[in-house]
Amino acid sequence: MLNTFRSALISGIAIGIAGWGFLAYNNIVGAVLFSFGLLTVVGYKLPLYTGTAGFIPLRDEQGRSCWLSAIGKLLFILLSNIAGCLLVSLLSRLSPIDLGGAAQRILESRLAIGPLRAGLLAIGCGFIMTTVVTFARQGNMLPLLFGVPLFINCGFPHCLADAFYYLTVPVSYTGAHMAELLVLYPCLVVGNFVGCNLYRFVAPKG
Repeated sequence: MLNTFRSALISGIAIGIAGWGFLAYNNIVGAVLFSFGLLTVVGYKLPLYTGTAGFIPLRDEQGRSCWLSAIGKLLFILLSNIAGCLLVSLLSRLSPIDLGGAAQRILESRLAIGPLRAGLLAIGCGFIMTTVVTFARQGNMLPLLFGVPLFINCGFPHCLADAFYYLTVPVSYTGAHMAELLVLYPCLVVGNFVGCNLYRFVAPKG
């Protein structure tokens, strides 16, 4: 458990640094730079919620459902990832770049479309994540370099990238919208999970 926490914490730190790079440019260059986070996660084989959700076993070796243990493990990874994002967001407040302002604009756009639409859009990110990680596990990193800018430019929310953005937004703004965030964020997590498992749930077996 402690090893998982440490690895997932580093994974969150990598995503936070990638999010920092995106906020610094907030354009296609920043979207490409965000790939650093996923390259780090895959290269070091670190547990990331969206890189694990589509691969975690949902049945044990005897074919029995193990959904509860799988969800529990995923939530532990998610919280550990968020802790890593939090560390980077605290450091980002020392930056002379207006990262908080850029992050607030992203949060405003999420709140504007509402939790349902944001959650449905998050499915697209989850699908892309499982796809690029599948290729990366086979030694092909090129799809990852395309997939990350793709989900960013399509406006598909990534729950860990968004965690870093929300934690970087000025506290006065997040505090004023806390009730909305408590509805919005779980929708992104669920949407990512559905997208990560879309192939597993929909594609024919065998």
